[in-house]
Amino acid sequence: MRATAEGAELTALLIAPDRSLAEAALAGLRQARVFQVIADLRSYPPLQTLQIRVRQCAPDVVLLDVATDFSRAAELIRTLARARPPVHVIGLHARNDPEALVGALRAGASEFLYAPFEASAQREAAARIRRLRQPEPAATRQPGKVFLFASVKPGSGASTLASQTAFALQRLTRQRVLLADLDVMSGTASFYVKAPASTALVELLVEGERLEPGRWVSLVEHVQGLEVLPAPAAPGLDSVEPGRFHEFCEYARRSYDFVLLDLPAIFHRLSLLGLAECDLGFLVSTMDLASLHLARKAVRMLGHLGLGPDRYQVLINRAGKGDGLRLSDMEKVIGCAARASFPEDEISIQRMWTMGQPLDASSELGGSIEEFAGRLAGVAPPDKKRTGLLLNALPVFSESS
Repeated sequence: MRATAEGAELTALLIAPDRSLAEAALAGLRQARVFQVIADLRSYPPLQTLQIRVRQCAPDVVLLDVATDFSRAAELIRTLARARPPVHVIGLHARNDPEALVGALRAGASEFLYAPFEASAQREAAARIRRLRQPEPAATRQPGKVFLFASVKPGSGASTLASQTAFALQRLTRQRVLLADLDVMSGTASFYVKAPASTALVELLVEGERLEPGRWVSLVEHVQGLEVLPAPAAPGLDSVEPGRFHEFCEYARRSYDFVLLDLPAIFHRLSLLGLAECDLGFLVSTMDLASLHLARKAVRMLGHLGLGPDRYQVLINRAGKGDGLRLSDMEKVIGCAARASFPEDEISIQRMWTMGQPLDASSELGGSIEEFAGRLAGVAPPDKKRTGLLLNALPVFSESS
C-alpha cells in the first residue's frame, strides 16, 4: 500500500453491488490515479464481515455504492463512522442525486462522487480526505482566535473589513482562516469573496447538523486560501439558540487559527450572541454624525448588558482627510476610545468588486487592513511605507483598553 502523502494514491475498499456502477468507477479511478482499489466487494457485507475486512485491508477510504440500497449503505456508513479511528466513506452514485448526497453526508460519509467520476472531482475529494486524516494534534494545537465584525449602522463597511482582514490574515500567517458570513440581511462578505449563497449556516446553526469534520468539510467553500461559510440566500438565522451558537464558535475555534464572524448591525440579536462568544469584537462606524450617534448608543447598550470595552473596540472606517472631525471629538461623541481607522479608498474598492480579488496590500486601504491584520496575528507585515492606520499608540490588544 502506498503512503498517503500529498499527491500519492489513497488506498480504497470498494463496495458496489451495482457492477455497472463499479465498472464506471474503476475506469474513472484508473484514469485519475487518485485512489488505488485494494479490495472489491460485490455485495453489501454483514457488519461483522465489514469490520473484519477493514481491519485486514486498513484502507484509507471506503468507496460505497449508495444507489443500489440506500438504507443498507447508510447502515454501513454509520458503522464505519463510529469506528475508532473512524473510516472515511465516499458515496458513489450513477448520477448527481442531491437527495442521495445529503442522505449519505448525514449518515456520516465524508465525500460523494458520481459518474463519470471526473479526475478533478476525485482530486478535490482526496485532498479533503487527507486533511481529515492528518489533523493537527489536539494536545499541541492552541485554540484559534474568534473575531467579530459588526457595524453600528448598515453600510458602514464591516463586511469589507471582515473579508479583507481574513484574506490578509491568511496571506501573512499561511494558517487556517475561516470567514463566516452571518450577516443574514445582506450576505455582503460572501459577495466580496465571490462565494455562492448556501444553506450551510442554517444547517449547522438552526437544523442542528452534526459538528464533525466530514460534515463541516462538505459545507465550507474554499476561496483563494480562505475557508468560507457563506450567508444563506434568504434570512434564516433568527432562531439560533445561544447554546448552539456557543457549540459552533467552539468547534470553529478548535479547527481554525483565526475565525472571523461577519454579523449584522450590533443591535441585532445574533450580533450580541457573537459578541458574548468572541475573543474580541470590532464595532465599525463611519465619521458621519448619524453613525457616531449610533456608536454612542451601542456603547451604552453594551455597557448595560455587562459587555465592557474589554470585549470590543471601535473602528472608524472611510476616514477622509477633510471630514473636519478630530479623534478626540469622535471619542467624546462615542464615549469610547477608537482604536483604528481605515481610509476612504473608492478606487481600490471598485477594483475589488470588479476583479473579484482581495485588496492589494500596496493600496492605501489594503495596506491599512494588512497592518491591522498583522497586529491581530502578532505578525509584522512586509516592510513598506507606514499607512498611518492607528489613531493612537495603543496596540490592538491593549491591557488598558
